[in-house]
Amino acid sequence: MNKPTTAHTDQPARVGGSFRDPSGYVYRQGDRIFRTVTNAGKEQFDFVRRSGLFELLMRDERLLPFKLIEGALLPGEFDESVSYVLEVPKLTFVSFPYEWPFPALKAAALLHLDIQLVALDHNVALSDASAYNIQFIGATPTFIDHLSFTRYEHGQMWAGHRQFCEQFLTPLLLRSLFGIPHNAWYRGSLEGISVVDFSQLLTWRHYLKKDLLTHIVFQSWLQRSTESTLRGQDLDKTTVRKGALPVQAYRKLLTGLRNWISSLEPLQTSKSTWQDYAKNNSYQADELGKKVAFVRDFAAQQCPRQLWDFGCNVGVFSKAAVEGGAGYVVGFDFDQGALDGCYAQARASRMPIQSIVMDMANVSPDQGWMGIEREGLGARRSADALVALAVVHHLAISRNIPFGELLDWLIDLAPCGVIEFVPKTDPMVQKLLALRADIFEDYTWGFFTDRIAQKARIDRVLEVGQHGRTLVSYIRHGYEGIRRERPS
Repeated sequence: MNKPTTAHTDQPARVGGSFRDPSGYVYRQGDRIFRTVTNAGKEQFDFVRRSGLFELLMRDERLLPFKLIEGALLPGEFDESVSYVLEVPKLTFVSFPYEWPFPALKAAALLHLDIQLVALDHNVALSDASAYNIQFIGATPTFIDHLSFTRYEHGQMWAGHRQFCEQFLTPLLLRSLFGIPHNAWYRGSLEGISVVDFSQLLTWRHYLKKDLLTHIVFQSWLQRSTESTLRGQDLDKTTVRKGALPVQAYRKLLTGLRNWISSLEPLQTSKSTWQDYAKNNSYQADELGKKVAFVRDFAAQQCPRQLWDFGCNVGVFSKAAVEGGAGYVVGFDFDQGALDGCYAQARASRMPIQSIVMDMANVSPDQGWMGIEREGLGARRSADALVALAVVHHLAISRNIPFGELLDWLIDLAPCGVIEFVPKTDPMVQKLLALRADIFEDYTWGFFTDRIAQKARIDRVLEVGQHGRTLVSYIRHGYEGIRRERPS
């Protein structure tokens, strides 16, 4: 979650991203997560709770479960403005929509629409359409904001229509129509991709498509035409006051949008750089098998609760780690095609593997209000093991990351792990050096092992191929393991 606002770690601390909604806030106390319901949000919460919607969505695992607790369990933190305190499970790894691959963002969008349709059956609506209200447990999206649910008023417009378009739809269309990943643009504009900005990318051919006209062009026109008179008011709230939408039309709008999003796929004019790397690489099938076995054995030995797989590609080693005993794997890669495959396989197999789009030379920073609203990767450090195979040579040689600093950073991220060293004699490294001078004097096996030894004990070494690729497992000095039993 986010940085606490109090120095007392034994007291509940409000998380940095929880400040916008006066109906309740999220707090963290050690490994426990709480959500308050204030007096301002009590009436709506009671109505939705009585409707049976919460129970239904939690049973279907579409809503993060909660339980009401006694306020006395949290002494001195909550005053008379708090009506209820809910305890919810702590998420294994918090991620943000600018870190999701295309199919994950699509799954999140469909979940949001499905919840809205089910909610209408209970005379309930959602007050907003923020993509940040959804998190992932493995490859499964889960709605987390229990206070976004409100009583549906007959004839009300969709309050979050434009927000949904900007935080879900335009990012998906960016890749579906133009083949451009949404991640960098979204990270630079945390509220999503503006319909006004996106509409400028459209050509006359796009104006012939009804869905684009309804959800992008019309929304953009409406935004432009009202900006001068709104004077900073929220467009969606103004629409709610002025418009009337029969519930049948509301359902039709949501269903039509759901059908459209279900059909969206990434535009691919060619395969991405690494999505077939597991099949086409510079080592043989038996070498891949040795690497898979090494990772599986490492996970069986350490039984980490959470393992980070850098350069996860399509998830071959993430899967091996889970099979070996890792409780949860977060896979990081910058290649969209590879991550699409990783997500799809994790979703199909229901393995606890979460796919994250991230350039390891430019990881997600702290962002948002006061720099604490959306935590960067460093602040979310939560792994007790990592795997970095076929990664360090790309960062050290292609990106000029100082080799020693890179190794220090990896070892600091997790107390034990597996790192692959690929020597300069390897065909892949030869390709990286083909068009540039070899200025990497410290990129040697001796430097690699000596630098690791400064922070950790080298536990096992295995050369896996004829070109000298070598896997090294390490255990950081002073680390005694997490003593977790291997899952059955």
